Amino acid sequence: MKQASAFISTYTADVSGVCSALYELGGMTVMHDASGCNSTYTTHDEPRWYDMKSMIYITGLSEMEAIMGDDEKLINDIVAAANDLHPKFIAIAGTPIPMMMGTDFPAIAEVIENETGIPTFAIETNGMHSYICGAGQALAEIVKRFTVDSISKIRKSVNVLGATPLDYSVNGSIDSIRKRLTEAGFQVLSVWAMESTLKQMEQAGAAEVNLVISSTGLLAAKELQKKFGTPYVVGIPMGDQFAAVVMKSLDMTINTGKSQIAYDKRTACQGDTVIIGESVYSESLAAALKIEKNMKVKVLCPLETEPDLLLEGDIVAEDEDSIITYLKSAKAVIADPIYHTIIQPGTKFISLPHEAFSGRIYRKDIPDLIKSIDVI
Repeated sequence: MKQASAFISTYTADVSGVCSALYELGGMTVMHDASGCNSTYTTHDEPRWYDMKSMIYITGLSEMEAIMGDDEKLINDIVAAANDLHPKFIAIAGTPIPMMMGTDFPAIAEVIENETGIPTFAIETNGMHSYICGAGQALAEIVKRFTVDSISKIRKSVNVLGATPLDYSVNGSIDSIRKRLTEAGFQVLSVWAMESTLKQMEQAGAAEVNLVISSTGLLAAKELQKKFGTPYVVGIPMGDQFAAVVMKSLDMTINTGKSQIAYDKRTACQGDTVIIGESVYSESLAAALKIEKNMKVKVLCPLETEPDLLLEGDIVAEDEDSIITYLKSAKAVIADPIYHTIIQPGTKFISLPHEAFSGRIYRKDIPDLIKSIDVI
C-alpha cells in the first residue's frame, strides 16, 4: 500500500504513453482492455483528441474472453480493422487484465503482421508503470522498424527526441525548440513525435546528433546510436542562456562523437527550492534558473528515470509518503498545482502544471519555458 496516494494524483500510465508517442504517425494503436477504459486517455491525457484524427482503439475485452483466454477474437478484430483502415503500422499495448492472463503479445503481433502484411509490433505495457516507459518503448520500436539503413549524414542536422503533449502540452513549446535550433544553425530533420511525419522520422539516421528533450526519448536515442552511431545530447534549451549551453553541447558532440548531458555542469543541487517533475525537464529548468537567476535548486523526480539523468544530490521519490518527507525542509516548491496539497504551511509554491499529472485541469496555465523562464 506504500504506493497508494491520499492527496495527490498519479502520473499518466504506460499504455497512454504509447498512444501519445504514436498519435501523429498514421498507425493504428490498439489498447487491449475492457470497453470504456480508453476514455481515461482520450479525456485526460490527449489534448489533440478533438482537433486531430488518429487511429486509437480499444479491444473491448470481455469477462468471458479474459477467462477463456480468447486471443482469436482479438486477432480477427484487429485484422478486420486494419483491412478497412490501411494503417502504416499496428501497435498493440497491454493493460493489467492481459498481464494477469499472460497474453503473448509478440506472438499475436507476428500473426497479425503475417495476415495483413502491415508492420505490427507489441509494446510491453501493463498499466503498472508511467508514461515514460510506454512512450519510450514506442519510439524505440519506430527506430527499429522504420528508420532507413545506409543513409548519408547531413551536416549540422538534428532529430529532437521525446516530444509528447504529456510533457510539453500543445502550447507552442515544440515550435520554440525548433526555432532555437534553427537560429543556432541546425537543420531539424524530425521531432519524435510531434509535428513530424513517419516518412520524416524514417530519415533520422541522416542526423549528425540527436537532442533528447525528455526521458521518453532516451531509448530511441540509444537505438539510433546503436544503429547509426549517432551521438546524443540530453537537455532542453530553456531561456536564452541555458539554450546557448545546449547549442554548444550539440556542436561539441558533433565534433567529438561523444554523447553528453547539457546540464551536468550544474553544481547547486543542495538548495532549499525543489522542482518536482520529469527528470530532463526539471534538471534543464534547474540549470536555466541557476544561470539566469542564480537560484540553488534541488530536483525531485517522482517518475521512472535513468539514474544518469539526475545529478548528485537530486532525489527519486515515487510514492506520496516519500515526497511529503522530502518536502518538509523545502522553502519553495516548483511543481504541478496538485502538489500544493502536500507542502508545509508557509512554503512558497510556484505553479508549473504538468499535463501528465493533472491532465486538462490546468492545461491553459502551462507556460512555454523554452521561450522564457521569467514566469518562474
